Amino acid sequence: MSEHPTGDALPEYAERVLDVAELIPPGRVMTYGDIAEWLGDGGPRQVGRAMALYGAAVPWWRVVRADGALLPGHELRALDHYREENTPLRAASRTAEGHVPRLDMRRARWDGASGGAPGGAGAVGDDGGGAHT
Repeated sequence: MSEHPTGDALPEYAERVLDVAELIPPGRVMTYGDIAEWLGDGGPRQVGRAMALYGAAVPWWRVVRADGALLPGHELRALDHYREENTPLRAASRTAEGHVPRLDMRRARWDGASGGAPGGAGAVGDDGGGAHT
């Protein structure tokens, strides 16, 4: 079992969540619910909890809310990563607080099985696939 930076052993569920997060290609994302579905265990809240407690060492910005909103309190750091990785974004509406864009979930979402090109084969919704392999 892996160890957390503090030296504590990771809970088995958290380790599995982090393993999936590390598989997500640059420029793509999975929702908390997608990861729970992929694992066949837990739900979005359990995945979110694992990411909040242990996710700093993995590409945390690739695990997102289903509505495409950026993680509150981490929007600018995440946005830097999304721009660097060419993750598909939607322009912010004029009413959006801080005019922060959202992820374009239709194009950025990864099904966990296909190639990593954003918006191409493997985007959830392109073929009706879910997060299962």
